[in-house]
Amino acid sequence: MPVPLFRSVSKSLLIACVFLPGVAPLWAAGVSQAVSVPLHTVAQGSVGAGFELDGVIQPVKQSTVSAQTAGRIVSLLVKAGDAVRAGQLLATIDEREAQVGWQRSQAQLAQAQADLRVAQANVLRNRDLQSKGFVSQAALDVAESQLQGAQAGRDQAQAGVQQAALAQGYSRVLAPYDGRVLDTEAQVGDLAVPGKPLLTVYAPLPLRVVVQVPGSLSQLIGPTDQIEVRLPSAVGAAGGANWMQPVARTTLPSADPVAQTVEWRLDLSAQAAQGLVPGQQMAVRFASSQSVAASGARLLIPAATVLRRGELNAVYVAGDKGFALRAVRLGGDHGARGIEVLAGLKAGERIALDPIKAGLTGAVPAATR
Repeated sequence: MPVPLFRSVSKSLLIACVFLPGVAPLWAAGVSQAVSVPLHTVAQGSVGAGFELDGVIQPVKQSTVSAQTAGRIVSLLVKAGDAVRAGQLLATIDEREAQVGWQRSQAQLAQAQADLRVAQANVLRNRDLQSKGFVSQAALDVAESQLQGAQAGRDQAQAGVQQAALAQGYSRVLAPYDGRVLDTEAQVGDLAVPGKPLLTVYAPLPLRVVVQVPGSLSQLIGPTDQIEVRLPSAVGAAGGANWMQPVARTTLPSADPVAQTVEWRLDLSAQAAQGLVPGQQMAVRFASSQSVAASGARLLIPAATVLRRGELNAVYVAGDKGFALRAVRLGGDHGARGIEVLAGLKAGERIALDPIKAGLTGAVPAATR
């Protein structure tokens, strides 16, 4: 039986590719090559005594905008997340009642002005008659007293007009400063009363980290001890050093009677606050200047050696036959000095500096660092 033409051509091409100089055999493509991974020897180190706590980002300037007059909310022109400018209209309240009050005050002012004109004319008439002896001094005194009362009534009516104008202006809720809307506490159709919160506005800058420090630990922090805030990697400096010191710190002079904690407020610089939002959780490290040599040194490893997968923290430990993945329990992050290891490693063991490469097939240990 004759062989089909395409079969013979395919077989010829295959033989040519196998024995053609400079072309690797097809079965050699799947062979993995060794990947050299640098190592780090686990060692003990002395670090400053301290502790870490979780804090929350909070705007330094935040205001709850409330209603100053009663009425139904007619319109709500912003929503959470909107940027606003100082003096921008945020909401309007039904002003019909305020409009009626303004009209009433205008009518009272007109009446007071009319009474004043009558009192002024009466004083002039009585003065003329008193100079001619037709009326007594007592009658003139009564007319002048009525004139003073009319002037006071006119001033009171003018103040009423100003008050009514202010009340009418309260129907327009304006932004107190440039910022963003954090939340809205009312909707169109709700009844607004004086003091009822309508929305919350905050300024994106500056920001601060608020952390609740237990009272027993707050007493251990001195005015010269270092405090650092851990920022997201994208905000921190190059090389993963994302611990930054606050520009100012404030300690409230009282403790929470239930939680027995003291509130610390750590102001962030404008550069450090970029990309942060209120409510975001941040790690705060309180580092004491005292050494922990008396309590024993600690195992420290570089942050780059840790493989993080969800709640799992692990490192690749070098052995005679390659690398083995081992879970570890980590302690505090001491920045450039490394991360403290509480369990899972011992001094002298060698771990991979690049856990991604160490997990590849064919990875072999390189020189120890």
